Amino acid sequence: METIHPITLGDLALAPPVALAPLAGITDLPFRQLVASFGAGWVVSEMVASQEMVQAKPGIREKAELGLGQANTAIQLAGREARWMAEAARMVEANGARMIDINMGCPAKKVTNGYSGSALLRDPDHALRLIEAVVGAVSVPVTLKTRLGWDDACLNAASVARRAENAGVRLVTIHGRTRCQFYKGRADWTAIRAVRGMGYLVGLHTAGLFPTRLAEVLPLVDWVGLDIKAPFDGRYDRITGREHSFEAPAESLRLLLASGVPYELRTTVHPDLLAPEDLEDIADGLRARGAKPTVIQAFRPHGCLDRGLLA
Repeated sequence: METIHPITLGDLALAPPVALAPLAGITDLPFRQLVASFGAGWVVSEMVASQEMVQAKPGIREKAELGLGQANTAIQLAGREARWMAEAARMVEANGARMIDINMGCPAKKVTNGYSGSALLRDPDHALRLIEAVVGAVSVPVTLKTRLGWDDACLNAASVARRAENAGVRLVTIHGRTRCQFYKGRADWTAIRAVRGMGYLVGLHTAGLFPTRLAEVLPLVDWVGLDIKAPFDGRYDRITGREHSFEAPAESLRLLLASGVPYELRTTVHPDLLAPEDLEDIADGLRARGAKPTVIQAFRPHGCLDRGLLA
């Protein structure tokens, strides 16, 4: 495995540079703890409404729970008023948050109708005031998650990121779609190039890119984490009834090795499909294709590591 350097934000080193992204209704404390136990460099909470956080609306502060000894946790805040954003940031910092993430990417109508989330892309000056308020309120690193823009006529991610950086934001995450795309259509990786040119580290961890899309993305990123599912020829899946094929994973692997981009390669399989010696067979197959040391993992449905092998 190539050496992948940590992301350093002030005194905070995020290693490996792989994070659990925030997801409403999913990244609660138990889920974050589970992901952190597998070695994530940092984890991010669900989106927390800043005003409701300060005013102790039932169920809101629970989203920002950190747990005992939880390291490298970012709390993601959303809001439209600087005073609430700043006060909520102070509260979660006092509770032990290692980072504050500002949400400028949520496309949900109930969020954007309140002039929060990705609606802030329509008023960058107001967004900047929120960012400055949060950065000025805390001593921990502040990060930003946003989108390419509001719609195709408002693609302002690069300028927003530049202004955020000048205001003290330490890391920017870009979702390669506009707000009006929601989660549909293809993410426009080439549109992230303008932000990448500013010097931000851009990484990719994927289990869902076909080789044609991976070929488009590789020139834009500084490292890649690639998951290959069950990469063994002609093996019959007793659960789905389908025969596995290595054709697409093999092409992705060929593109990755030829690119020279630092990578981490993982193969994740269901342990009930494999005998213990099959892990060795998978490792041998990957070595034969030129891959460097690879983590082979077998997970149970409940998410616990059944067995693993460093190839």
